[in-house]
Amino acid sequence: MNFASRITRQPIAFDPDLGAEALEGLPDLGAEVNGLIHGVAGCSPYLKSLLAKEGEWIAAAMDNPEAAVTGEHNALRNCPPDQLPSTLRQGKRRIALLAALADCGGVWALEQVTGALTDFADLSVHLALRATIGQEIKRKKLPGAVPEDAEHAGGMVALAMGKMGAGELNYSSDIDLICLFDESRFDRDDYHDARASFVRATRRMAAMLSDLTGDGYVFRTDLRLRPDPAVTPVCMAMAAAETYYESLGRTWERAAYIKARAAAGDLGAGDAFLQTLLPFVWRKHLDFAAIQDAHDMRLRIREHKGLGGALELPGHNMKLGRGGIREIEFFTQTRQLIAGGRDTDLRVRGTVEGLKVLAAKDWITPEVAEKLTDHYRFHRTVEHRVQMVNDAQTHALPKSPENMQRLALFLGRDQAELETELRARLEEVHSLTEEFFAPDAADPAALQPAFDPSIISRWSSYPAFRSARAVEIFERIKPRLFAQLQRAAKPDEALAALDGFLAGLPAGVQLLSLFEANPQLIDLLVDIVGSSPSLASYLSRNSGVFDAVIGGSFFADWPGLAALSDDLALRLAEDPDYEHKLDQARRWSKEWRFRIGVHHLRGLIDANEAAVHYAELAEATLAALWPEVAAQFAQKHGPAPGRGATVLGMGSLGAGRLNSTSDLDLIVVYDADGVEFSEGRKPLAARTYYAKLTQAMVTAVTAQMPQGRLYEIDMRLRPSGTQGPVATSLASFRDYQTHEAWTWEHLALSRARAVAGAKEVADDVEQVRRDVLALPRERAKVLTDVAEMRARISAAKPPSGPWDAKIGPGRLQDVELLAQAGVLVAQQPARSVPEALAAAVEAALIAPEEKERLLMAYDLCWKVQMVSKLISDHALDPEAIGEGGRALLLQETSEPEVAPLQAKLFELCDAAGRVIDNVLIREGGQLLGSRHE
Repeated sequence: MNFASRITRQPIAFDPDLGAEALEGLPDLGAEVNGLIHGVAGCSPYLKSLLAKEGEWIAAAMDNPEAAVTGEHNALRNCPPDQLPSTLRQGKRRIALLAALADCGGVWALEQVTGALTDFADLSVHLALRATIGQEIKRKKLPGAVPEDAEHAGGMVALAMGKMGAGELNYSSDIDLICLFDESRFDRDDYHDARASFVRATRRMAAMLSDLTGDGYVFRTDLRLRPDPAVTPVCMAMAAAETYYESLGRTWERAAYIKARAAAGDLGAGDAFLQTLLPFVWRKHLDFAAIQDAHDMRLRIREHKGLGGALELPGHNMKLGRGGIREIEFFTQTRQLIAGGRDTDLRVRGTVEGLKVLAAKDWITPEVAEKLTDHYRFHRTVEHRVQMVNDAQTHALPKSPENMQRLALFLGRDQAELETELRARLEEVHSLTEEFFAPDAADPAALQPAFDPSIISRWSSYPAFRSARAVEIFERIKPRLFAQLQRAAKPDEALAALDGFLAGLPAGVQLLSLFEANPQLIDLLVDIVGSSPSLASYLSRNSGVFDAVIGGSFFADWPGLAALSDDLALRLAEDPDYEHKLDQARRWSKEWRFRIGVHHLRGLIDANEAAVHYAELAEATLAALWPEVAAQFAQKHGPAPGRGATVLGMGSLGAGRLNSTSDLDLIVVYDADGVEFSEGRKPLAARTYYAKLTQAMVTAVTAQMPQGRLYEIDMRLRPSGTQGPVATSLASFRDYQTHEAWTWEHLALSRARAVAGAKEVADDVEQVRRDVLALPRERAKVLTDVAEMRARISAAKPPSGPWDAKIGPGRLQDVELLAQAGVLVAQQPARSVPEALAAAVEAALIAPEEKERLLMAYDLCWKVQMVSKLISDHALDPEAIGEGGRALLLQETSEPEVAPLQAKLFELCDAAGRVIDNVLIREGGQLLGSRHE
């Protein structure tokens, strides 16, 4: 489609005579284009001068402006090096003039205008580098290089920063470049010669683009964004730059690299370098401290430029002033920095693109994104017109009424209407962004709560408040914090719990910044410290898990085992470092465990759902981690010999029900399938291989790392207990379970379930389990053995008190023991307690009404146990867990008060204990270890 048919707006000539003069030297291009040129030239003496020089080219470009741009690029690529400086300047005139006409006439959208300017900048830098590096190669100054290497700048790259990196160059932009070279391409003895050659080429490239000649200039080129520019050369080795960023890089440099892009030279080397900087730019945790850093930068810029104070339109800086472009960019980039380490979708360069993805990921509302995008495009359009008047690198609105009138006409607007709209837009941008960077300081009058002053006064001595910055942030969030504490059922208890949380924090700035930016987290924190001191203590040691709360899906439905396994497996696959994988697994697991705890605390799930979630989380963790451990082990000892191994979950994990503090009972079974040794750099006998692989897995799960440990592991349920090997062959497992295992081991086997490893081996182990459980047994012998076990348990570990839901007659362990006995008597493969008790009814071991009494006790005990483990590290004592803990306990058990709940617990457990007593007496003929005998 030709240019004329796409014109949607017309500027109005400020000086009609200038517009008329511009048309005199041009052919008749039709009313629409003629009118556009008249208006543009009548507002911009500079564009009129370009029309005088490039009018013929512009006239030809009207048929297909995009094709004209492509043709100009192709002509430049074929330009001889000695003609390149003048030809680049001619190309800049043409592209700039065409972009200006397309912008003013509405032919191109803002992004297409800035994209055309950026594409020409990329090409200009590339061609200038190709020429200057080519000169170095021709003079044999670049070690080992041949002429063909000039096309890729001999291993050097120019990183485009700022607007050029984001494809957002404005009409009179400088271009910000960081020039680096790949030192690995050169021998050590050639390093200094190579660096000197690249430095010369960089300087000549910058001069070719920047020098003002009779033909003008191409782009003003700024090389000062490189590390420590006062003392470093204009082209640095990549290794030196990487070392700088890792050790000394600052927040503003992290923000700058959001937009960084390999633009010219060796693009592959540039992309590889940017990949190495990802951990510097994008932090693993949500980085809310970046908000204060960005705010401080804004204030320094305003102070340095003298741009503070109330909004005045004359001379107002559309880029750096109040409500300007930079505020939108900082707002966008800072939010990207906060969460981009965890969400790679946020790692986009463009401001408009960034706002769009932030809204899509719920970091800002769609309404805010839409408003800021609209303001950004408007601001950039105004900025372009200001710059087009005289090709001036300015962002300031005109100071005189006459020049403001020129700007209004250039935009095709009424001056008064334009000024009104400018004020409204600038104020709205300021309003939308300022609250994010600088929320109102706390009202001192609000900081006088009726709390124990001795507790509050000692906070200043805690590690979290060592820095003045942490104290400053905390002062701002105190009103919300104290308001929430005062809403607690017992504010003094909540304050004491909060005190414990704050005392345990090793540092404060990051977490307090997160609270300030997300006040809803303060509400959640008070909920937690007021209800679950155990979870609060966990939080103070692992405050990074708060990141997950604001990730967008924290309160969504449970994703299920398959989704969890896939998610962790994908995360681990993306990190090549083994120790990083283990830490990643710990971070991931902590966040999900915290999520389950909060959902349970908030009543979004009940105890039974929480138990399943904890079990699925553990299984997903093991399933994703096992292949990583196996792959790491195989690097040294070769792939697993035979068919591989499976990890069996025993006990509560096998039954698919864990609590918040459960350890994992595991057994590893392997099948070498006749293969005697592994094949690797250090081969091992099959038995040794699987034993050491198992130990490696245990270490991967239990090792204390920067992110803590995953779980404690207990392997005492393996064949022969602690006397047996840590990994058992399938044949030995089958033989042992069939001929040697004790009754208690068959009871444990009833709940065994494969949770990780080779599926074929897991299927065979499951068949062994079913075969063993189907074996005929003497009913009396099973019950006698159970009675003896019950007696040993009672003697070894008495209940911790009346609220002990696990130990004691008729409580969890007691009911589970009888349920497992029912599985053996019924010769059925049931795992869960309800299924096992149903099998016991079928086998006439218990009556249906006895099953119901057992299940009622078991269900109540499970609920009490789940709450107990969530809220406290100690034995449950309703008087010691605070009002919030008691409320959670009563909510979970659907009881109105603690006293009726305690009476119900005793009544149901007593009834269940008597059922078990009766079964053992009538079936086994003896009763040992019961309080009811």
